[in-house]
Amino acid sequence: MVKRVGSSRRKSRQLFSVPKKLKGKLPVSRFVKKIAAGGHVQLDLQPSVNKGAYFRRFHGRTGVVVGMQGSCYKVRIRDGGKEKTLLIGSVHLNLVRK
Repeated sequence: MVKRVGSSRRKSRQLFSVPKKLKGKLPVSRFVKKIAAGGHVQLDLQPSVNKGAYFRRFHGRTGVVVGMQGSCYKVRIRDGGKEKTLLIGSVHLNLVRK
């Protein structure tokens, strides 16, 4: 067997980089926002917060909030032809108006 090289954040320097104007301390409202079940959200990872982060393949995807598990939201997305459920912290979600 070949040993796996790198971590889950390998090759994500450009993907998760933050523009210079948006750098700095995150507002508390990003952490405590409430999203109702059935709400549409866009996955937008905040690289300074590791807790509640998702795998880089799903960055920029849009999904539907199914419910909560602990302090994270269950978000259902389509990956290829399959439905997948991800556990994501509120700081990594942006509401989408539909």
